[in-house]
Amino acid sequence: MATIKKPAAKKPAAKTAAKKPAAKTAAKKPAAKKPAASAAKATVKKPAAKPAAAKKPAAKKPAASAAKAKPAAKKPAASTAKAKTSAAVKTAVKKAAPKKAKMQEDASDVKFRNLFDAYALNKLPFAHGYIVSSFFSQKSNYSIYEIVSYAGVKEIFPTADGLTFVTGGKKLYVLVEPDTYNKKFQEPVSRAEDEKIPKRFSELEIITARNQTKVMVAKEPNESYGSFTILRPTGINFSIVFYQTPEVFDALSGFFTDSLNRIRKVPESDAKKAGHLITDIIKKSMGFEGEFQ
Repeated sequence: MATIKKPAAKKPAAKTAAKKPAAKTAAKKPAAKKPAASAAKATVKKPAAKPAAAKKPAAKKPAASAAKAKPAAKKPAASTAKAKTSAAVKTAVKKAAPKKAKMQEDASDVKFRNLFDAYALNKLPFAHGYIVSSFFSQKSNYSIYEIVSYAGVKEIFPTADGLTFVTGGKKLYVLVEPDTYNKKFQEPVSRAEDEKIPKRFSELEIITARNQTKVMVAKEPNESYGSFTILRPTGINFSIVFYQTPEVFDALSGFFTDSLNRIRKVPESDAKKAGHLITDIIKKSMGFEGEFQ
């Protein structure tokens, strides 16, 4: 009985011999093609990958924002540039046309500068110029102005006290005496060291303002030969160089009018009168003619 059952056991083998597994294998071949189809689909998805390339412009947005940030970074430079052009622009202009820029600046754009700033910037005129220095009292409106004209400078060099100019010059004195000054009847040449000028009343043009302040202007300048020194100002004092331009006398007149009125409290109408008087004497006695031409 056992031998009879063995042939029956071969039926499963017949099933194995059946091509069903082969059919399954064959059926799997198309399934194998499905990855190819999915590969095809993958290739179809490549255009979908193009948005990644489209993202490249989006990647440039930080660069665009950085570009926008640059002008914002320049704002401090614009604020520092005054009411002056920025230092970077000035340097660029000078490199482009140094001679023209210097001539334009000294001749028209700039009427005057702080003397020691001008020296540091190498902007002191050697041909000719006017220097105005102040010596203000700390106790009152008592003041002395010194106006120096010079020409043909051979050398300018710093000293412990200020700047020395190797050339001749002329110096005009202006004295402002408030009504409260207690030695008003004493000759200016005989007053205390920090209140004196080398002039007597007879050598001065005197304007008495409405508030009884007196503005005394020397009729003639004093001359110096060989060299002279401009002292470095302290406190609220100043030293300013005026460039020789066609408007230099208007600039001097306006400067003295403003300084006498605003700083020394001389009434405006009297300050204008004094400003014109000072400028007229400078024109007549301190112009750049003859030895100063």
